[in-house]
Formats: sequence, C-alpha cells, structure tokens
Amino acid sequence: MDKAIFREYDIRGVYPSQINEEVAYTIGRSYGSYIQEKLQRKLCAVGRDNRLSSPQLSENLIKGITDSGCDVIDFGLTTTPMYYYGCMKTNVIIGVMITASHNPKDDNGFKFSFDHLGNARGEQVYDFRDYTLAGKFLEGQGKVTEFDPREYYKSFIKESISMGDRKIKVVLDCGNGTTSLYAKDIYSQFPNLDITMICDESDATFPNHHPDPAVPENNAMLIEKVKEVGADIGIGFDGDGDRVGFVNEKGEILPTDIAMLIYVRDIIDKVEKKIFLYDVKCGKSLEDEIVKLGGTPLCYRTGNSWTRYKVNKENLPFGGEYSGHMYFKDKWPGIDSGLYNGLRMLEILSKTDKKISELSDGMNVYYSTPEIKVKVTDESKFNIVDDVKAYATSKGYNILDIDGVRVQFEDGWALVRASNTGPNLTLRFEANTHERLEEIKNEFEGKVTESKTKYIQ
Repeated sequence: MDKAIFREYDIRGVYPSQINEEVAYTIGRSYGSYIQEKLQRKLCAVGRDNRLSSPQLSENLIKGITDSGCDVIDFGLTTTPMYYYGCMKTNVIIGVMITASHNPKDDNGFKFSFDHLGNARGEQVYDFRDYTLAGKFLEGQGKVTEFDPREYYKSFIKESISMGDRKIKVVLDCGNGTTSLYAKDIYSQFPNLDITMICDESDATFPNHHPDPAVPENNAMLIEKVKEVGADIGIGFDGDGDRVGFVNEKGEILPTDIAMLIYVRDIIDKVEKKIFLYDVKCGKSLEDEIVKLGGTPLCYRTGNSWTRYKVNKENLPFGGEYSGHMYFKDKWPGIDSGLYNGLRMLEILSKTDKKISELSDGMNVYYSTPEIKVKVTDESKFNIVDDVKAYATSKGYNILDIDGVRVQFEDGWALVRASNTGPNLTLRFEANTHERLEEIKNEFEGKVTESKTKYIQ
C-alpha cells in the first residue's frame, strides 16, 4: 500500500494504481478493527459518491469492515453532507465516505471519522495509517443493514430554511457530480425559486467542466447561463456536494470570503456567541467586517476536517473556508453542505430587494489574487514552505504559521501553504493597492520559484 495516500485529513489517490479494490478491503479491515480496539465500537456507516470506481470500492470496503467483526449501515449513493446527516440520524456518528471530493475524475478516496466533531485529521490519520500498515486486524462476521437518508435529509433542509416572499431566479451548476441526483428535488421544495439547471446529469467523467467551483475557470458555464437567463444568482457545487460557489447577477464570481461576510452580517444579531471562524486564505475584508459588527474574528487552518472540528468543538455560530466549505451552527448542525449553504444565501436574498452584488456594500476594499496553484511534488512541498518561512523570518516579517506561512504586512499579506490533497502549493496575495499587491506577489512568487528549482530537477 502506498503510504502517500494517507493525507492530512483523508485517504486519497489515483484509481486503480493507488486506490483499488484490494486497498479498499484492507482499509475496511483496518477501520473495523481499529474502532473496535481503540473506540470499543462495533457499528459504523458507509456512503459513496457518484465516481465510476465508488461502487466497487464500497463493496470491498464494506466486506473488509464486516470481516473484522464490525457491523455496517450502508447509506448507498449520497452526497458527503447527506452521509454526515445519515450518521446523525442513525446515531452512528462514525464511518467512512468514499469520495475524492473535487479531485480529478480518476481519483478516489475515503473520508473517515473517529468522533462526532468531524473527519479524522492530522495525527488521527497518521495513527490509523500506522495501524493499517502493521496489518494486525481482527476477524469476525459483521452484518450489513441499509438506510436511505435522502428523504430525511431533504425534509431537514426544508425545515431549516425560512424563505421570504421575493421570487428569485437561480441557476444551479452541479458539475455532473453527486448533487446532480438531488439538487433539483431539494430546491424545488421552495416555491419562490425559479430554477435553471446545468450540468445536472450524473456523469463522473465530468464532461462539461471539473466540479470545483473554487477554481474560476470552472464557473464559465454558470456565468454564461446566469447572463443568458437574467438570473439573480448562480450557485455551483463540487463533486461530492460539501462545497459551494456563487456568481452574482452580473455574471461575476462572488469570492467565498465575501459570501461569508454576507452570512455574518445576516446572523450576527441572531446569535449569542459572536466568534466567527475563517481560514488563512480569506481576505482582510471579512476580518474587518466581523470586528466592525462587534464580533470576534478567528483565523484558523485550512482543511474541512480541521475547520469542521473547530466550529463544532467551540460551538461557533458560523465558520468557513475560502474553498467553499462553510459551517452553520445557528439552526443547522455544523455540516458543510453546499446545497444547504446555497439555500442560506437564497434565504437572505428572498428577504431583501437588494441584488446579491449589493449585499456587501460598505465593506473595506482590498486588492487580491484568487488562489494560485503551483504544481510541485508531495516530497518537496513542505520543504518549499519551510524555505519561505525561513526567508520571511530572516527579513523580520510578521508571520502566522498555523497553516503554511502567512506573512502579514501593514498594507497586505502573502500566503504560501502546502496542499493536503495533492502535490501543489497554494498561494494567495492581498494589499491596499494594485501596486503593492504586485510587489508582494512578485517577492513571494520569486521565492517559491527559487526554492522549487532547488528541490525539483
């Protein structure tokens, strides 16, 4: 088994060279044995997304789990948030979701949990890796039962949304991912929505575009359709349905941190606790707005396992990541659901005459780049980040190193971090002026290029 498939907050790799039926069976044997030995549990849940390899991986994973003597509740084909809800509904709490989220079509993997706070993260993953590679598994004869969470999840979403009277024209882009199976049905529960669907055939070859709304070019079809039909808003989802992205009525991408700002404005007076979490990739406008509204900003590390854990552990009313994972705990149980988060934005729109482009009026404005992905290797990425950190330290810069290195200036910031889901670096820059933005960007892109040359021949 390739050790590299065990990442910071899941197991992920290419099918069938890294992730295959044999690996799935072994992961199942290990997971079933691990939760019995270390957690004294004999029941877990399993769900799967619509990727082409997911059915056979699920079959072998479940066989591995039951061969360890552990019982399984099989949710079948679900979005990742629907799987999370199924765990809550059945009071199982822990389990394995077969998905590679927004990764390329040939990838697959496993998101798995050991507690109610979120998926395995950091040392939990690496302890499970070592346990798996040791290969000392229990034997037994577990049983499988089936549970379909779809209708319960659909009803739960409807109960958690209170639409206003305004009619809203919305375009939904499912990217041919797992939300293709459920988005129209769930959104059609709300009669004030005039819905146009695109890329809503379930097809895990992703023939139209890659299902990752955090990447600007993946929103080209959504932008075009919003303009064509004169929609009030466009909403895009990733492959397994736990992330969301927005396009405004002008056909412009609404940055996720600005969407989070809109959410904070909406809920801050409705919640008692006023601490709001965001990750290191988010811009200063969001931090400024939280402070301006009398709240407390909390900058935290990237990664849905980490952010979901922190929001749930600290019982925060809202938190999110620049990639589109967002977690409400005001009237929703801290699950990062793209479908639900899209409806929360529509709920806000339905109670105002403002356009979505006007909902952020009055915020402090900075100049920033989108996420910049730099292809490196898994072996080199952390070394490059260390080099950038050493450089920033030698210059006497103020740094935040909770996740990679974020260099904080009086008039801007630079972020260089290693991706935990692939052989990439993520860079992002922001400043008070265009000129200063270019200065910061050139300085740190140059340092990354220099370090990359050193480690990658």
